[in-house]
Amino acid sequence: MRNAVKIFVFGVLALLGAGWMLTGCKSAPDLTQANAQALIQAKYDQDPAVGANITVNHLGLSQGITSKLWTLTKVYPNKYWADYTLTADGKKAVKLPGGGDTIQWRPENADDKGYSVIVVTVAANHLKAHDVKDTQDEVLPGVTTAKGAEFVEGLNLDGVPDGVVEIAHNPGNKLSTKRQADFSLEGGAWKLHSIE
Repeated sequence: MRNAVKIFVFGVLALLGAGWMLTGCKSAPDLTQANAQALIQAKYDQDPAVGANITVNHLGLSQGITSKLWTLTKVYPNKYWADYTLTADGKKAVKLPGGGDTIQWRPENADDKGYSVIVVTVAANHLKAHDVKDTQDEVLPGVTTAKGAEFVEGLNLDGVPDGVVEIAHNPGNKLSTKRQADFSLEGGAWKLHSIE
């Protein structure tokens, strides 16, 4: 009987000790989609603002004329090469990667509808993170506790004139990209580890 009481007492103490140990251990805080998005956006907001590269195809060339971003200034003898000069409004909206104020339109032939040029928006903005998926446990080298989430990285066209935004939505322009964000638990808080 005494042995049974001792076993019972030791069993109760063991259970109490295990309970105290488990309640003393802190679990990792939850990393919600909203928290993950906030961490990603904070990184983008710290990065330097950038202009957006916009592809101007045949349709975009016409839209730029209609929006008074550029004007036709020269047509070459072959009738499909041309020069377009940025207007005053066009110079406020876009810049050409090579500098200057003349778009040199040089398709291969009169039927070449795939020809395009790149312009860069003058308005510089930070990228935007959205559509963050649920976070998943991950294994990262050198990181004890890690999670990852897919999200969409989008260009921010705030402050860009309507004519340029219209051109940006034409086929051939990529306004968003699927990315992967990795997070690490450091000092009891989640930190953005990397974006791929």
